[in-house]
Amino acid sequence: MKKGLLIGLTTLVIALPLWPAVSSANHGGPHAAGDEAALAGNAVSAVLIDADTGTVIYEKKSHEKLPPASITKVMTMLLTMEAIDQGRLKLTDKVTASEHASSMGGSQIFLEPGEEMTVDDLLKGVAMASGNDASVALAEKIGGTEQAFVKMMNEKAAELGMKDTHFSNCNGLPVDNHYSSAYDIALMSRELLKYDGITKYTGSYQDYLRKNTEKPFWLVNTNKLVRFYSGADGLKTGYTSEAKFCLAATAKRDGLRLIAVVLGEPNTKTRNSEVSAMFDYAFSQYALHPIYKAGEVIGKVKVQKGEAAQLELAASKTMSVLVKKGTKPGAITQKLEVPEKLAAPVEKGQIIGKLVVYEDGKVLSEFELKAAQTVKKAGWWTMFKRTASRLFFVDS
Repeated sequence: MKKGLLIGLTTLVIALPLWPAVSSANHGGPHAAGDEAALAGNAVSAVLIDADTGTVIYEKKSHEKLPPASITKVMTMLLTMEAIDQGRLKLTDKVTASEHASSMGGSQIFLEPGEEMTVDDLLKGVAMASGNDASVALAEKIGGTEQAFVKMMNEKAAELGMKDTHFSNCNGLPVDNHYSSAYDIALMSRELLKYDGITKYTGSYQDYLRKNTEKPFWLVNTNKLVRFYSGADGLKTGYTSEAKFCLAATAKRDGLRLIAVVLGEPNTKTRNSEVSAMFDYAFSQYALHPIYKAGEVIGKVKVQKGEAAQLELAASKTMSVLVKKGTKPGAITQKLEVPEKLAAPVEKGQIIGKLVVYEDGKVLSEFELKAAQTVKKAGWWTMFKRTASRLFFVDS
């Protein structure tokens, strides 16, 4: 908030007829007790979160720095989707595979040097076949070089608050100083899922590349949960001899989207079984309940010397909390922390205050409130009319 804009501060506390939820990922530790402690028993590290609110439902050594293997490609896909969203890249753009991209070992779609493939097909190759060559081809298209793209990856990681992460390549092949954590992987997975189109790739079980050529390439998703677990539609598997079997998975049912991450599993069967059990637990125990719908007015703030006398504070998106099923209402309260008055001008997108949601006095979640429109400083004529109105048209 700009200096001088805060004239006074008022807070409003309202009891809401909601249900208690677990602690937010941003406010304290996870809710883990009883049967929950048995989740992901064979994983070195694990985390389970609600994608909408970021609430941590379960964690196990979630900040331990470990090799992420091909789960690295979640960030590669994120930067690709971001470039598409910003208009810097199109799904129909052709990408020419370099010698460097074509030289990648491990999982690949067998790009030939000089071969052209669309961004759309390369995304299929990354999401479904875990193509190391496809990842590098996209990285070079977006960043110019893989090294420049890796710099972008680390900058994005810092922006997302991924404190346990450093990338040294774009595909997760073994290399020094390349690590992440289950929690950080959940953060970038949550960000990737903000792009609705990504699950078209991560959620498909099979497809083809080079379909109408002499060498069609059959793609089968390395993440078998997208076929065998109801609601699963991503995100990324990983394996190296150092990292063991890893998975960043997502599934959605009844409006609740979950993200589960396991690192260091002994084999694919155990990995898939333990992630399925994490999903089963959360879907059976939790639900998502909205506090405010997108566009709903939360409150109003007076604007001193503005063209508009007041500014409405509306929810920019649906505000929800994760709640435990079967508990009694009345434990959730909220506090609207906004200034009593703002001094004009107020810029659109300017942070005005926040809505804090509590469970039994403990912070559960916070929602930043921004100005939905610009309020310019009023001219002398507007101020004169407003003053005159107060002087001569006072209610009796």
